Amino acid sequence: MKTTIHKANTRGHANHGWLNSYHTFSFAGYYDPQRIHFGALRVLNDDTVAGGMGFSKHPHDNMEIISIPLFGDLEHQDTTGRHAIIRQGDVQIMSAGSGIAHSEKNANHNKEVKFLQIWVFPEKRNIEPRYEQKTFLPTERINQWQEVVAPNNSNALWINQQAWFSLSNLQKDQTLPYQFHHTGNGVYLFLISGSIQIEETRLEARDGIGIEATSSFNIIANEDAEILVMEVPMELPA
Repeated sequence: MKTTIHKANTRGHANHGWLNSYHTFSFAGYYDPQRIHFGALRVLNDDTVAGGMGFSKHPHDNMEIISIPLFGDLEHQDTTGRHAIIRQGDVQIMSAGSGIAHSEKNANHNKEVKFLQIWVFPEKRNIEPRYEQKTFLPTERINQWQEVVAPNNSNALWINQQAWFSLSNLQKDQTLPYQFHHTGNGVYLFLISGSIQIEETRLEARDGIGIEATSSFNIIANEDAEILVMEVPMELPA
């Protein structure tokens, strides 16, 4: 098993006042040639947006964009006419495809919104832009995996890539195995909260680890932990 560890305090950081953002991979003003992407996983941003503030309308193309609110409510609008509120417990995916413009802002003026924004390189380019969001019950991820993004699961959000995202709320002293869907894929695990152990590696809140060259691994919770795993192809199309 090959691992790549990114401790929380090694991430890129930009504080714009209204936006406080941590970048696991190179993004905007943060550039590290050793941290451009992990296979098809291009961006993992850990964002906090002040009340009433947000990102004005801006374009994307040929990227799968996933948003996971951790606290508060995120308001989304795009050029397909979609206007939606994404709440804690929801997951959103937008296939930018041939081109789309969208805006995101804090839906509330009296509290922050905290969310993960994740970009994945697509399997097929220039598809018709699409949007989907779904509410997932936290009770259905206690000590087990709750698949929230997948190319082949009708209970999850569809993604234009051979990628699988799963969440778990793992209780202290519990062990949870992860089995890869495809040989040759890698898994990037982001620890939202708590503390876990993977073999000899201890991870704390907001740490990340890339895992390759194996078909499975086990996670042990040192304390109650909230975990996101993103399984993605490691080889990108030429």
